[in-house]
Amino acid sequence: MLEFLKDLLPCLLIGFWLGRRYPGRSGVLATPLVRYGVPLSVMGLLLKGGLGPRVLLAAVLAAGVIGSVLLLARWIAPLRHLLHGPCGQLGCCVGNTAYFGVPAALALLPASALPITIGYDLGATLLAWSVGPLLIAGESSDGSGLWSRLLKALRGSPAVPGLIGALLVQLTPWVDRVATVLWWPSRAVILLALIVVGMRLGSLSLSTNQSDTRLPLLLPALVGKLVLFPLLLLLVGLVLGLDPVMIQAITLQGAAPTAISVLLIAEAVGRDQAIAAGLVLWSTLLALLSSPLWGYGLVVLFQGG
Repeated sequence: MLEFLKDLLPCLLIGFWLGRRYPGRSGVLATPLVRYGVPLSVMGLLLKGGLGPRVLLAAVLAAGVIGSVLLLARWIAPLRHLLHGPCGQLGCCVGNTAYFGVPAALALLPASALPITIGYDLGATLLAWSVGPLLIAGESSDGSGLWSRLLKALRGSPAVPGLIGALLVQLTPWVDRVATVLWWPSRAVILLALIVVGMRLGSLSLSTNQSDTRLPLLLPALVGKLVLFPLLLLLVGLVLGLDPVMIQAITLQGAAPTAISVLLIAEAVGRDQAIAAGLVLWSTLLALLSSPLWGYGLVVLFQGG
């Protein structure tokens, strides 16, 4: 737990200070980081942890569970009302897995969990960017429109080049050497990504509409994201009989705070931006406590078993 906070907290605080001092400047660092740094980091993490069928399984699980939660939240009227609309529905199950969940896995889980966290992030990202805009905008779409969004999300995901790069390196005899060379640059990219998250939070703390971001209003979605959703993933893993490392990895990814992509989607469609911003801000602050508690609890649970 202390290792997790030691890496994460200073980066978030530095970024938060920069975000308040230079609001709106996070894109200056985020754009090259996403374009070049994240693929490099994903490739290094995958090579370090090893590639296998669990990457694909984690992606399918992420998309399946998140999709099921979104369907239930739309079909069950009391739940739909409790979550205050589509932003709350998306925010209670789509987490900041790349910039928060991966550092949590690095600090709290063995290296073999890293490919699982990358696979989960890929599946969650593809689902969020393919159906998220439709959900928040309240639009309907035919099958071709949904597939085009899915393909666009796949092309735009920075994890995909990293995955392709790792697969190509796996075919060479230099896999171990490349993995060693990329390990520390991969960690450095994660730390820079945390600074970007902190900068985003700093900017949000200055511009958020307070009437739409009060904690009581957002509490149901926050409890869902930080407590109930990871609990659901834990139960799914146990019911499916997955191995302990995979259960811990998907559960810890589920415990990540609301993804910044939820805010980006809300801004893109021009709806519920303040609610999305409040969810990102509050869930990230609360996850500084809840995420390491989940990690510690999972270790105790499976060591005890």
